[in-house]
Amino acid sequence: MSARILVIEDDQAILTFLRRSLSYDGYEVEIAEDGQKGLALAGGNIPDLVVLDWMLPGMDGLEVCRRLRTLSKVPILMLTAKDSVSDRVMGLDAGADDYLVKPFNLDELLARIRALLRRTQTPKQKSYDFEDLNLDTGTRRAYRGDRVIDLTAKEYELLELFMRHPRQVLTREMIYDDVWGYDFGGESNIIEVYVRYLRQKLEEGKEPRLLHTVRGMGYVLREEE
Repeated sequence: MSARILVIEDDQAILTFLRRSLSYDGYEVEIAEDGQKGLALAGGNIPDLVVLDWMLPGMDGLEVCRRLRTLSKVPILMLTAKDSVSDRVMGLDAGADDYLVKPFNLDELLARIRALLRRTQTPKQKSYDFEDLNLDTGTRRAYRGDRVIDLTAKEYELLELFMRHPRQVLTREMIYDDVWGYDFGGESNIIEVYVRYLRQKLEEGKEPRLLHTVRGMGYVLREEE
């Protein structure tokens, strides 16, 4: 059965283009021209993936994204003309799984959709444990001993990546590919920023450091030496 994609976009030209292109590629496509209609469609029958425009009339894409996250973990690909790193972080922290800047290339859009669908269709372990750190994939929460650690969407995905590969050095390229699905650019410090966020939360109770920098290579989850 083909995947069902919900497109929430108010630009008629883009909406028509996406509906035609995705249908031609074999997907079942539903469309909504504003956030309220999109939420109603998603709430009635959760799609396999949502393509969501940031700039929508009334309720913007960020708010739609946040509300979709309360309904399900459906993968969300956000479309926008905003291309600064801070804008991307806002979209990702709102719950988006990937981010594509307009004008976009159709082949890249389709590749990202395939990648997101593959990621969600891959069976995942229920929980991960390393030292006194536990990650529950059902609640998307981390625990350091008995202390609960609340994580943003991207902090969770980054920590899950490290928990899936304990004691393995992960390069920036590996992290970009798995967590963000694209490259912010060589000058971006987005990984450093999120590693710092994670460390602050993981060490808030003065626990030993588990997330280490390997200079010139990347990062690793390991015991403190």
